[in-house]
Amino acid sequence: MTTLFFWIFAVVVAGSALLAITRRNGVAAALWAASSFVGIAGVFVLLGAYFLAVVEVLVYAGAIMVLFLFVIMLLNLREADLKVVQGPRMHVGGAILGALFLAGLVWTCRRSGLFDVPLDAKGPVGETGAVAAPLFRDYVLPFEIVSFLLLAAMVGAVLLTKRRLS
Repeated sequence: MTTLFFWIFAVVVAGSALLAITRRNGVAAALWAASSFVGIAGVFVLLGAYFLAVVEVLVYAGAIMVLFLFVIMLLNLREADLKVVQGPRMHVGGAILGALFLAGLVWTCRRSGLFDVPLDAKGPVGETGAVAAPLFRDYVLPFEIVSFLLLAAMVGAVLLTKRRLS
């Protein structure tokens, strides 16, 4: 039964991610990305990593997507502002690059033995302490630096938009 749910979540994640990168509307793309994040949280639940599933939903599907939607709506892009790139060369080039990326990803996963791990493996991945201890002991400074970078990006987006509107 776990394998069935895994494949359901895998299809949801892959389909949502594909729809997120093919939408022309930024809001629709962000919502499909949020759907993909929720599917990834479902895979974490299947692995018994409940803390990581909650963090995935709260941080990525919640906070990061709200930030993306805020910036998308703040920029207020019109269709006339977007440059349309069309033609068969772009589609063929995108398909070739996508296939090369996928082949590299599969090769890396096979070489590292990632596919050899069973789905019902138990381990410290579901323990909150195993995630919290290194985060607050070893990675406090990088965590805070990233938070300031996100704040600077949001302030920069607001300033760019204010400059464009006035």
